[in-house]
Amino acid sequence: MTLPPSPPATVTTLAITGMSCAACAVRLEKVLTRVPGVKKASVNFATETARVEGEANADLIAAVAQAGFTATPANTSSTRTMERTKNKTPEHREEKTLILALLLTLPLILQMAAEVWSSHAFMMPPWLQLVLATPVQFWAGGRFYAGAWRSVRGGSGNMDVLVALGTTAAYGFSAWRVFFDPEAALYFEAAAVVIVLVRLGKLLEARARRSAAGAIRALRHLRPETARVVHEDNVVEIPADQVTSGAVVMVRPGERLPVDGMVIAGESAVDESLITGESLPVYKTIGMPVVGGAINGEGLLKVQATTVGAASTLSRIIQRVEDAQAGKAPVQRLADRLAAVFVPVVTGLAGVTFLLWWLWLEQPEAGFVAAVSVLVIACPCALGLATPTAIMVGTGLAARRGILIKDAEALEIAHRVTVVAFDKTGTLTEGRPVVRTVEPESDRETIVRLAAAVQQGSEHPLARAVLEAAGRDLPPVTAFRALAGRGACATVEGRDLLLGSRRLMAESGLVTLPWEMAARTLENEGCSVMWLAERTETEEGAHVLGFLAVADPIRLTAAETVRTLRRLGMEPVLVTGDTHATARTVARAVGIDRVHAETLPDDKVAVLLSLRRNGRVVAMVGDGLNDAPALAVADVGVAMGSGTDVAMQTAGLTLMRADPALLPVAFALSRATYRKILQNLFWAMLYNVVALPVAAMGLLSPALAGAAMVFSSVSVVVNAMVLVYTFKS
Repeated sequence: MTLPPSPPATVTTLAITGMSCAACAVRLEKVLTRVPGVKKASVNFATETARVEGEANADLIAAVAQAGFTATPANTSSTRTMERTKNKTPEHREEKTLILALLLTLPLILQMAAEVWSSHAFMMPPWLQLVLATPVQFWAGGRFYAGAWRSVRGGSGNMDVLVALGTTAAYGFSAWRVFFDPEAALYFEAAAVVIVLVRLGKLLEARARRSAAGAIRALRHLRPETARVVHEDNVVEIPADQVTSGAVVMVRPGERLPVDGMVIAGESAVDESLITGESLPVYKTIGMPVVGGAINGEGLLKVQATTVGAASTLSRIIQRVEDAQAGKAPVQRLADRLAAVFVPVVTGLAGVTFLLWWLWLEQPEAGFVAAVSVLVIACPCALGLATPTAIMVGTGLAARRGILIKDAEALEIAHRVTVVAFDKTGTLTEGRPVVRTVEPESDRETIVRLAAAVQQGSEHPLARAVLEAAGRDLPPVTAFRALAGRGACATVEGRDLLLGSRRLMAESGLVTLPWEMAARTLENEGCSVMWLAERTETEEGAHVLGFLAVADPIRLTAAETVRTLRRLGMEPVLVTGDTHATARTVARAVGIDRVHAETLPDDKVAVLLSLRRNGRVVAMVGDGLNDAPALAVADVGVAMGSGTDVAMQTAGLTLMRADPALLPVAFALSRATYRKILQNLFWAMLYNVVALPVAAMGLLSPALAGAAMVFSSVSVVVNAMVLVYTFKS
């Protein structure tokens, strides 16, 4: 029984601009959840996206704008992102602003260095310092004032508030002294250096995040921009996204296929590695399906488009990866809660720092510098980037290996799996039975040919196996009659044939004894045996011609997969609807000790619930059809298939290549990604725990505090990207 997936909730994805830290994302989530009709909202600071469940309407964009940010539909965002990648105009503008700000700040930095290292420091006139610092403060630093105003207007604080408060205090105090006490110490360099460093950090951070999202861009580039459509006797080149279902597309050697479709002319080896992870080209001929984005080999193909646009395999893969990268893992909730209260706490801490230095130590100027350092160094960016950047890298690595991850939660849970429950057919076995043995072997060709002729037109898996073994040139069949639960009878080339089970032979009074022992042995090994007999009017009468043993071959990588899972500390379990004999045979062959056989879909659910007792985390691996209920109830559902199955809607993970060897890779990648998340969160938390007291004690200048803050954010992103080079599958 196949259960259809429950109707998906209406999900709207928006691209958000204007966020400066994790606190912005937390505030925007609260704003979106208050919009009428919204059930759930998730804002991801690293990917700059918002996913909203509920009725999509213009109120969402209006609510985002009222909160001080800008929102656009995700498809518009994708196009814009690709255009940015090509021309990089906004990034070039940011670079120019940063360079000019640095040139204005450089004399202030040199003066500060001279004060530290030389007793004969060169001192610029106070008015010149003011002239240099003012454009840096209000031109280069204007974005912080705008962001701070949006944040305060929305009723909360963010990183912009901290930077604006800290630099304005340093600049304003120094400007006051220029006019009323020009001989006193000035702090223009502190404010200017902080602004330059923070803007530099944002630029580096954006580049690192764009690199972390490289999987999405790589997948998008798989889709060619144009397609050659055969129209009557002409070939017309049109944009690939304008190809309609049913159109015939010509694909030359070496080109990428622009659409999903069926080969109607030609033959060629097709490289699907970047889509399914399969390293070897797959030979395609007439009647075989092909996937858009794959690379055609040396042959000329004509393909009839079957799936186009958002429904195509490549589009669905891209959507799956985008959904996973935009989602939030449960571990991120702690970071979000901390970010939400971080800014007001830090602002209060800065005030307390200043008061303690002033009232208790009677050093108001030192207290002022310490308070500014506290404001500058306490940026929640690192906390906000810790989880999503690691997830972006992890899901990208998985996609390149042919593993699709439905959401961040599935990626996080997968690292805790302790039990892996396998379905048999299509998972540990090929899912396509083949004729294994024919008795007597001397009459193999005749028996296979006659048995296939009887089963012409049947869609039963065992019948298809016999038909494939026989080939295409089969004699016609007459007087066909199906015998429910036993087999069939028909006349082929004038011969009255019976094909079916041992029960049919017994009911017909036929003796199977000559081959009975061999048949029993094969049945104990998990084969299905079909007996072939002929009824004649001669003295010999009806007699058995022989039998065919059909088996579903075990996948070549199944046994090694089971061994690898054991090394990872997981217990493999077989849960199948097949007979106990077949299940035990397959289990022995692949090394599984625990078997649950003859289980219906509802029985599989009960088995999984029992496996989940005592805190065990269970993954279910199946083909996504009869296993749909079990995939849904498991902690992590893993679907085998080509990526076009209903499993993509049911399972948390989909193995694009029907190869169980990808399973340990998926679990190992989940563990590696989760380790990166924990590392990032640890360093982000440790940074703030250590840095805030040091700044409050006056041991950090505002400039050094700004540099440390930038380093913390960039280091978190870089640490996540290291996963690309350290993860070995």
